[in-house]
Order: sequence, then structure tokens, then C-alpha cells
Amino acid sequence: MTQNRKQNEKQRRPVQKKGVKLIRSVAKAGLISLVSVSALSLHASAQTLFVKANGYTLNHKNQLQRFDAMLVDDAGKVLAVGTQKQLEKKFANHKQIDLAGKTVLPGLIDAHGHIFNLGQAESQLGLRSTNSLAEAQTAIAQYAAKFPQQQWILGGEWNQAIWKLGRFPTAQEIDSVLADRPVWLRRVDGHAGWANSKAMQLAGINLETPDPVGGKIERDSKGQATGIFVDSAMHLIERVIPAKNEAERRLALDAALKQMRSVGLTSVHDAGVDAQADALFREYANKHSLTTRVYGMISGVDQFFDSVSKQGPLLGMADDRYALRAVKLYSDGALGSRGAALLAPYSDAPHTKGLLFSADKDMQAMVQKAAARGYQVNVHAIGDAGNRQVIGSLATIPKAQDASVLRHRIEHAQVLELSDIPRVAQLKIIPSMQPTHATSDMNMAEDRVGKQRIKGAYAWRTFLKQGSPIPCGSDFPIESPNPFWGIYAAVSRQDFDQKPVKGWYPEQAMTVKEAFRCFTLDAAYAGHQEKILGSLEPGKWADFIVIDQDIFKVPVKDLYKTQVLQTWLAGQQVYRK
Repeated sequence: MTQNRKQNEKQRRPVQKKGVKLIRSVAKAGLISLVSVSALSLHASAQTLFVKANGYTLNHKNQLQRFDAMLVDDAGKVLAVGTQKQLEKKFANHKQIDLAGKTVLPGLIDAHGHIFNLGQAESQLGLRSTNSLAEAQTAIAQYAAKFPQQQWILGGEWNQAIWKLGRFPTAQEIDSVLADRPVWLRRVDGHAGWANSKAMQLAGINLETPDPVGGKIERDSKGQATGIFVDSAMHLIERVIPAKNEAERRLALDAALKQMRSVGLTSVHDAGVDAQADALFREYANKHSLTTRVYGMISGVDQFFDSVSKQGPLLGMADDRYALRAVKLYSDGALGSRGAALLAPYSDAPHTKGLLFSADKDMQAMVQKAAARGYQVNVHAIGDAGNRQVIGSLATIPKAQDASVLRHRIEHAQVLELSDIPRVAQLKIIPSMQPTHATSDMNMAEDRVGKQRIKGAYAWRTFLKQGSPIPCGSDFPIESPNPFWGIYAAVSRQDFDQKPVKGWYPEQAMTVKEAFRCFTLDAAYAGHQEKILGSLEPGKWADFIVIDQDIFKVPVKDLYKTQVLQTWLAGQQVYRK
């Protein structure tokens, strides 16, 4: 048994039997389910009774339960939920906190985000709100003038589809407003970058620079690089950008944590943890400075994986503040930049089918390597060819390490051949999806894949009907980290102006309850954490949020307007509006 596993076993040891009588008496009264003593971590004093709550939680039977009071022990775990009268009668020695009738939910979980990127984005140039190339050029010039000390102008979130260019922007179009400093701006999906001539010069890009495996340098009719680098070609520019120092990384993490707790995220699955991120997560967890729990996915199976995996998966440390038990791989790029790998050519670009990052045999070797060491394997796949490669690769894993055991995931599962969708359920693969991707992509997705292939795209209802759990996320900072935007997108399949009127392919929409589950219990399940997170049930961590409206009663059009008033982690308040 590895050291980490020993520590986890120690954390799960049963408490003394002296609490059994109390538990049984409460169970008999109908306040809580009779659960094992080991789950309750009972304490005789310093309990907190939260009262006057408009509370909702799901249980293991997928039932939506109401409560107006919740008892939390001094370890930060839920002891019971029920009515205030019942809990006051059965439990003494507690303090009370009045929630004034506000709606209370379990803390929400984002199953796919990029924490350091979120923090860094706050200090970089953002072009998400620009509606034209001219607006973007103005924003670049203004940002550069505001920050003259920055050696590189970094940022992005541009979208040429919104600009209605009908093409990618060029280096010259940045040069016209800023030529003396290097500029590097990632596309909104993070799978293409836009450089000016200065950046390309520093990177040594010329006519002879080859396209790397899994990437593409966009070129003009003379073979000159236009300034657009797709997928792995982005590394040609990024390798010459000065690395963030320790202080900058800490600032980024602090900024991300502040933003995450303010939108009610009590847990996030970080989709790509390297050695430097891992070190900071462990430090912050040990100091209880992680105000959002982190479930980490190791970035690839290279040097860092070889090193950290010698100790085995980290199932949870520092009261489950941090876990590192998954690996993140990539099969292809994104739809917007036409880097997603398709089985047939793009409907709006018949000369290309996108890019697979690895040959089938190489993908199989990577997933088998990670699974053999006990890690969950989570693979980015957007296009139907990318998804088919991942499904086929995960099918090669021995039964003792397959998806039914380690809960392997497809991250995004965006466009699938209809015949491949049942295979996802048959192999017990989890489709980890991001509802706001559908509403962000609906302006171009059908153009890319056509009317037939779109039937297997963003197909949440199809997956739910076959019994696949859908852990929901945002892929922040590509999308907003606000989970209520995700719930709104999942239910409405509309933008904030309620367009299209009936929703975009509304037959694939979720109910509010289903979307709520995707951001709670399903996300917890996808991180092997459904026994400790995802609902407010006895024995689980008291991670919960207080919000300004009842999401189960307000009109669908108002779901995204939900504001978080308080965020609590392990019974401790970490945010107040």
C-alpha cells in the first residue's frame, strides 16, 4: 500500500461506537438515514444548526429533498437535515445560524476547468466582448498603451465567427496597431492563437518551419505564415514567451480562488495539472487556503506523471481539499478553429477533416500506461473521429482497470457519430460535458458539421436516456466559471436574449433537476467523490451555498441571473456577497 493510500485509509477509520445510540435515535425519528458510524465523525459539542433555510438536496435515489434546517458537526460534516423543530428537539449543544429563508443548495462542482488560466486571464487582454475585428484592434492598442511595461501582450478570447470575417485574422492586422512588441492572443476555444509579426520573428517562424504533429500553421498563397497557429503549432510561439514566476503563479491561484468561491463553486476538476501547480495545490490544501476543493488531472503521461505516479493516485489530502487521481490527454482540437478531428471533411471547409493529435497506437499506449498505475483517464475529444479514437482506446484497457472500475471520461464528447454513442454507455465511459459550449458554438457548429452530424452533437438528452451520468463543467476561462450560466444553458439551450426562441435543438435540453444533478452528484461521481461531496447528506462535507432565488421555481429565463450570497466549505464561510 502506498503512503497516500495509507493516509486515506487512516482518514476513513470508524469513529468510536459511543455515537451509535444517538444516530439510531435520530434515524428512527425520520431525520436522517441510518448510515455507518464511520461516515458521521460525531462530536459532542461545537455543532452548528443552520435554520430557516429553503434547502434542496438530492439523495442517492435521485430524489429532490427539501429541508429548513441542517446540523453540521465541528469537523465540518453534515450530521442531519430536516426541520428546525425536529433537529432542535433531538440535538443539544449547538449554536444557531439564521439563513433568513434564503435558498440553500449543495456546493456546485465544475467538472472541467483550468484554474491557473482563470486567474491569469484577469490580468490579460480579453477580446470576448468584441463584435468586430476593428473593435479588437482598438482594444489591443488601448491595452498596450495602458501597460507599457509588459514585454508581451497576452490574452485572447477572440472569435472570428462573431466578427463575421469569414476567415482568420492576420498578423498584419495586429501590426497595424502594435508592431514593436510581441502579441499572442488565444482564440476563445483555446485551440488556436493569433500572433503579430514581432512574436513570429522571436519564435523564428519562416517559410521552412514545418507543421508539428497535431498542429497547423496557417499560410497564405506564398507559403508565408499568416499569424494563426492551430493546436500543437501554438507551442512554436508559446515556447519563447517568458515563463510565469512563483509570485505570478500565486497571484493567479489567489485570483482564481476568489472568483470561484464568489460563484458558488466548492469543487473544481482541474483539467491539466503540472508539477508547479501540484506543488501549490498541496501547499494551499495543507494550509486550508484552498477555498475551493481541487480534483486534479495530471497533464499527460510524461516526466511529471512518471515522477508523481510512483506514489500512486492521491485520493484526497487535507480534509479532501486536494486529490490527484486522474490524467488529462488530448485526441484533437476544437470545432471553431477546425482543429477537431472529423470522420469526413468539414461541411464548410471540404479540404480538411481537422487533426488527430496522436496515432491510434500512441493513444492506446498512453491510456493504458495511466490506467495501469490506477489513474482515471480523461481524454479531450471534440470531433467524431477524435471521440471514436478515444472510445476505441479506452476499450483496450484490461477489465481490472477499465471505465467500470476507474471511471474513465471523455472530456467534452461534443460531436459523435450516432452509432458511437451507445458504446459510451456499454463501456461505462463518462461523457464530461460543458453546457455553455453549446450556446457559444451554436452560431457556427452546424456550419462546421452539417445537418446530419449535428444530431450527434451536444446530445445531452441522448446520453441521459441511455443512462450515462453527465458531469457538467464550463471549461473556464474559455467560458464563464459561473455554474448558473451552465444550468441555464443546459435547460434553455438559448443565449441570454432567449434566442433561438424555442432553443437550439431543444429536444436535447435538460430539466432543472437534471442540470442541478450534473453540477452536483454527477460531477462528484466523476471524481470518485460521491460519498463525500455532491449533496447535503449525513457524513458528507458541509459544502453549501446560499443564493438569492429559488432555481426550482423561477422562470427558466432568469436562471442565469442567480447570485451567490454565501459560500461555505466544510461548515466554514469562505465567501459573503
